[in-house]
Formats: sequence, C-alpha cells, structure tokens
Amino acid sequence: MSATQQYLLLLGMAIGTLGVVLSLYGLARAMGPTRGEPGKDVPASAGTMSRDPVWGRYHVRYYGYALLFLAFDMEMAYMYPWAVVYKEEGLVALVDMGVFLAILFLGLLYGWSQGALRRQ
Repeated sequence: MSATQQYLLLLGMAIGTLGVVLSLYGLARAMGPTRGEPGKDVPASAGTMSRDPVWGRYHVRYYGYALLFLAFDMEMAYMYPWAVVYKEEGLVALVDMGVFLAILFLGLLYGWSQGALRRQ
C-alpha cells in the first residue's frame, strides 16, 4: 500500500467518523428538545444541596503528587508492551528499559530532594 493510499484511507476514516458523529447529533436534535426541570441545574452532593462551590480549587501541593503518579503510570503503560517483545529483542530491549527506568528514577530522586514526597 503506497503512502498516498494510506493517507486517503485515513482521510476516509476521518470523514466517516465525522459523518457518524454529525448524524448522531442530528438524530438527537430531531428527537426533540430536552425538558427543563428546576432540579436539573442545581449542584447536589449525595441528594442534598452542596455547601461548597461547584468549582472547588485544589491546593498547589497536589501538583507534585499528580506528576509523580503520571510518571509511574506511564512507566507501567510502557512496561507491559515491553514485556511482550522482550524475548524477541533480547539484550537491546533490556538496555532500553534500563535507560528508561534510570531516567524515571532520576526524576524520583529529584522530586525527593525537593521535598515533593514529604507529607504536609
């Protein structure tokens, strides 16, 4: 399959996806408007009115935890496919994963040295 055919296939899939989305949206609009009820727009928590504002902000100290979580989550996302091809690739795959884990470990050490793991 040539590059032009691949791009045309991709364009066809994108146009098909857009067509499906627009047709479903049109079908939903054709079925009729939604009924407005006074209770639908009220922010509620467990069936009672919420005391807190709907758009609550998180403290900035959680940013470091979120970044560490993403780093280790991505580590697992890359290690599962790596484990599948490890037998085929051999030592090259082992060295590649070692470099990847070393970079993540350096990031963990940096976060630890900056106090990102300290409980507050």
